[in-house]
Amino acid sequence: MDPLGAPSQFVDVDTLVSWGDSYEDEVNSSDSTAEAFQEDSNRSPFLYNRDINGKVVLWKGDVALLNCTAIVNTSNESLTDKNPVSESIFMLAGPDLKEDLQKLKGCRTGEAKLTKGFNLAARFIIHTVGPKYKSRYRTAAESSLYSCYRNVLQLAKEQSMSSVGFCVINSAKRGYPLEDATHIALRTVRRFLEIHGETIEKVVFAISELEEATYQKLLPLYFPRSLKEESQSLPSLPADIGNAEGEPVVPERQIRISEKPGASEALLMVPFVADHEEDEDEGLGVDLSFIGSHAFARMEGDIDKQRKLILQGQLSEAALQKQHQRNYNRWLCQARSEDLSDIASLKALYQTGVDNCGRTVMVVVGRNIPVTLIDMDKALLYFIHVMDHIAVKEYVLVYFHTLTSEYNHLDSDFLKKLYDVVDIKYKRNLKAVYFVHPTFRSKVSTWFFTTFSVSGLKDKIHHVDSLQQLFSAISPEQIDFPPFVLEYDARENGPYFASYPPSPDL
Repeated sequence: MDPLGAPSQFVDVDTLVSWGDSYEDEVNSSDSTAEAFQEDSNRSPFLYNRDINGKVVLWKGDVALLNCTAIVNTSNESLTDKNPVSESIFMLAGPDLKEDLQKLKGCRTGEAKLTKGFNLAARFIIHTVGPKYKSRYRTAAESSLYSCYRNVLQLAKEQSMSSVGFCVINSAKRGYPLEDATHIALRTVRRFLEIHGETIEKVVFAISELEEATYQKLLPLYFPRSLKEESQSLPSLPADIGNAEGEPVVPERQIRISEKPGASEALLMVPFVADHEEDEDEGLGVDLSFIGSHAFARMEGDIDKQRKLILQGQLSEAALQKQHQRNYNRWLCQARSEDLSDIASLKALYQTGVDNCGRTVMVVVGRNIPVTLIDMDKALLYFIHVMDHIAVKEYVLVYFHTLTSEYNHLDSDFLKKLYDVVDIKYKRNLKAVYFVHPTFRSKVSTWFFTTFSVSGLKDKIHHVDSLQQLFSAISPEQIDFPPFVLEYDARENGPYFASYPPSPDL
């Protein structure tokens, strides 16, 4: 009780229901059932674990009200950010907190710094700075946000804290997509509890109503409360689940390195042996036991060496395909998680009917692509997002070059990048590209591009000067025409096709 007999506004974390206790089926999961399940099924990388679930709490409320060892404050690098979390903490902690923060002299993005809790129920406040999010620097943002959660937990471990109350570190002010950030938060905490669970008793995720649905949806992926929930959640896990500590993994940055840099001349043999396994039987056997097993030490091959071999034409076709597939999968993963609504609203790429051979028809409207005004990397992501499931079968592209200007023209560098990024199925199943209403300049550019920049595409390009020519391959009712395309064709080639109305959506 507070003075004058008023009930305390603070909430004791020990009174909150744990994540594990919030699910009735968990009590039905015995160890013997777990063993049987493990033998008969593919297990999630985040296994059902009753002990870990008992340490986790999802609570809708103000983190500043938690009575625990430490709460987390999300701020900016000068530790003066005015967001709802910080303002509540400062108000309840009292003026001494500001004086204490001045002694810290700021905090860099991804770091964590400690102050007393002052008038809070929490003994300490751990301050951290989340990253500003920009899609082109997504990898850096992921690493920084991971560092925030990891450094907070590490500080709690070093200070022997028994309970930590997390706010949502990725504030809306910094633009980080909520779902992406929640994946990082949950998997980082999960991996930490797997390794250092004995050092901490409670981790509370203090959320608002805005974040509740996202946390409720994603928590079962990383903290399944039964074997059934583990199995059901497995297909929903993202492609990137981080390394053994939850840290985002960028394959190109995985470096071959030893945990013992001074370990004999055998270290010099590692790259050779790793890339020439077939030579082991010829006397080049080396004891690789001293090589680290953590993510920094694991390798998928020497990237620089692979690129050199590619230039020299010495890398095998299979290795090239594997490397290309990994790169495409990264683009696809990003395309599925990125907010691409601004690109979709342009209506520059859409599926329509089928051609005379029954193949899917995809339409590209050149005039709807404001090349100088949009993020072309996002345009590439949108193309992959739309086309990935289309390209598994044979398809054709209809490109309307009609009334485009220099501000709509895709440069050869972008087209080459697109051609290099996409999966082999795009190229194999693309049967024709109908280039409608080309100009002399566009014909010349297309010839140069298909002759000198890419291979295997020239024979698929068909320049179509009128819609009547196009209808010999695709029935008019199978295409949704932008109105200006019909008007232009009627003006240039006669009104014969005016009887085919444009799509009302375009």
